[in-house]
Amino acid sequence: MLILSAAVVILFMGYGLSRESTLLNIGCYTFLFTAYLLLYKQLEGSPRIGIFISISFRLLLLFSIPALSDDFYRFIWDGRLLAAGVNPFHEVPEFYMLQGSNIPGINLELFESLNFKIYHTMYAPVAQFTGWIAVLIGGESVRMTVLVMRLFIIVAEIGSIFLIYRLLQYYKMNSSRVLLYALNPLVIFELTGNLHHEAYVIFFLLLTVYFFHKNNLWFTALAMSMAITSKLIPLIFLPLFLNRFSIKRLLLFYTLVMVFTIALFSPFLDNKLFYALIDSGWLYFQRFEFNGSIYYLVREVGFWVKGYNIIQTAGRWMAALTFLSIGSYIWFERNKKVNIFEALMWILTLYLVFATTLHPWYILPLISFCVFTTYRYAIIWSILIFLSYAGYSHDGYSEPIYLIVLEYLIVYAVMIYEISRNVKPQLLFRGPS
Repeated sequence: MLILSAAVVILFMGYGLSRESTLLNIGCYTFLFTAYLLLYKQLEGSPRIGIFISISFRLLLLFSIPALSDDFYRFIWDGRLLAAGVNPFHEVPEFYMLQGSNIPGINLELFESLNFKIYHTMYAPVAQFTGWIAVLIGGESVRMTVLVMRLFIIVAEIGSIFLIYRLLQYYKMNSSRVLLYALNPLVIFELTGNLHHEAYVIFFLLLTVYFFHKNNLWFTALAMSMAITSKLIPLIFLPLFLNRFSIKRLLLFYTLVMVFTIALFSPFLDNKLFYALIDSGWLYFQRFEFNGSIYYLVREVGFWVKGYNIIQTAGRWMAALTFLSIGSYIWFERNKKVNIFEALMWILTLYLVFATTLHPWYILPLISFCVFTTYRYAIIWSILIFLSYAGYSHDGYSEPIYLIVLEYLIVYAVMIYEISRNVKPQLLFRGPS
């Protein structure tokens, strides 16, 4: 009955609700999260049954159109440009409308659905490739294109679930922990439902660790490059390997990652690519703000002292603090036999803590990492971060500050409590030298 009820609610959210239906969305999500916790307890000794159920939940969304995010329209836009032989990094969408587009599918209807019309694309080659294939198959049909993109996501998700299961066996951990990821409703809705590229990031990062344990340096580097070219965020994890390879293997690893990454970017390589990436990166830190934590405190101080939003200055400082804190963590753990997934978890956490923009799907890799640790704050975060959707209405978006304060008070309280327990990390990952 619980599984059937959860399935009905997934169908209702996936096909019957809009992003603006705040109370219904939060109510349905709360029910799904409760069902998730109950199912995890019930299926703790039957991980394979739980995996089958989790895949079935994803398949329920196969023919839906994303309701909580409109990013997929930009995926389609970029895919249509590629299908026409146009580099999506060259121009912002507004350029094609002002010039009068004769590119198939690049029209006013799709343009009006885009969320960032005056910004260069920030989607990396793997994401671009899947969008291109989806457009080649789906043509000018948005629904068919979405279906193909979703099939790519589901394949990546199944791969991630399989890798988590295998890695848990390798570490001699309870295989049922895979269900913490597989059944999590935020993972299901933001990846399979909303088509976010974190699905590829998670899969390729898990594959990186898997091949590392196989002592296959070439495939480890290739998997890492695939993660980076799915979304650029995994670049922050590269320093982690400083403590896990000998100098000779480290240099070869970094060289291979660089070569593979350049090769994957090669179809887009020209002077406009670098401008687009730099422009998008700076805009991300200096213009975009959503569901921030420490940054919002800094912003309020700025309003009090300066009388205006200091994001252009604060954004640069937040970026600097991010890299400084990650560097400090790498230095701190250099002589400690820290679980690789715990290290990945803390590096990403530091990045998110200082972020000016933190959408719900940004924390999904944390959920996959925490499965291999004793920390569960990412699980708590996965219910609370859904509250950030409460600001959407038919009149636009108004950020619910009181809910954001509640979100971070609870998340940071749980995080501090878990750190204070001072549980000795399991010595899982030291790696070959």
